[in-house]
Amino acid sequence: MLKIGLVSVSDRASSGIYQDQGIPALQDWLSQALASQFATVTRLIPDEQAEIEATLRQLVDEEGCHLVLTTGGTGPAPRDVTPDATLAVADREMPGFGEQMRQISLRFVPTAILSRQVGVIRKSTLILNLPGQPKAIKETLEGLKSEQGETLVSGIFAAVPYCLDLIGGPYVETVPQVVKAFRPKSAQKPASA
Repeated sequence: MLKIGLVSVSDRASSGIYQDQGIPALQDWLSQALASQFATVTRLIPDEQAEIEATLRQLVDEEGCHLVLTTGGTGPAPRDVTPDATLAVADREMPGFGEQMRQISLRFVPTAILSRQVGVIRKSTLILNLPGQPKAIKETLEGLKSEQGETLVSGIFAAVPYCLDLIGGPYVETVPQVVKAFRPKSAQKPASA
């Protein structure tokens, strides 16, 4: 079964000043988008690089997550250190994920170029830094569609299942009406009965 770590990085939410919106937004989206069974492990932590690094290591090395999604802490402000922590624990960087996230966000705001979101692999786990706002999380994962439901810009999650295949993770199926996973024909398994 797919195991997903969800990490919300926020000084204020982690100290109880306001309610975290990142983890609920991720859980809601995943429950709509995944056809495969999955389990989540959640963490709400402050913008502290050492704590983010330790959390990512724990989710990968001890909890055995196949995928880790972070939300928050990706801007240029001094306290935004999620990408720095993610790169510090990475074995390999996957730059296409960050490039595509910024491409999607640029459709809405010119300040998307300030985002430092990254995608990396640690061992056999994919770690992705997502935006902090629920609307932006959904757009980044799902992509942009026309009013007729046609994909205008692919979301990053279209590539996640095949990436997991390539790094040794479980075979993940999505709900095509939400996000259609792309795999080459040679990597596709027959649909589940």
